[in-house]
Amino acid sequence: MKQILLISDTHSHLDKALMKHIEAADEVWHGGDIGSLTVTDTIKALKPLRAVYGNIDDANARKEFPKNLIFSCEGVKVFMTHICGQPTNYLKEVKDIIAAEKPKLFICGHSHILKVMYQPAYELLHMNPGACGIHGFHQVKTALRFAVDAGEIRDLAIIELGSRL
Repeated sequence: MKQILLISDTHSHLDKALMKHIEAADEVWHGGDIGSLTVTDTIKALKPLRAVYGNIDDANARKEFPKNLIFSCEGVKVFMTHICGQPTNYLKEVKDIIAAEKPKLFICGHSHILKVMYQPAYELLHMNPGACGIHGFHQVKTALRFAVDAGEIRDLAIIELGSRL
């Protein structure tokens, strides 16, 4: 079993309130728009990190992290990317990867809107942790915590880190 902390859209800001959640996790996954690599370097010093770059990320982030990441964790196949379109109308590239890879868990960022929903058409769980940075239109900084164990995703919790302002 692994405890996962899922974050996105830090935009160069690593909230101090997030540190206790990083320490409690077995792995941290970042859904893109990292901003400064200081954010990911700080996380990597504490826990294993899986991340993708987002549309605001520079060449250094794009060199270190991929656009799309497909991996397995505790028997769950995961596909992570930053921009996916809408859950009811994914981008063609995203649909093609989902069709080819058949992930059980699909993670994206970009929208700054926390969303978790089962997608029966694709037989996957869609997760977007919202945004935990201070830039953007979101009002509350958010993240997700969950466990992955023997092919199952469970114990999902929303983490609210306070006002973006």
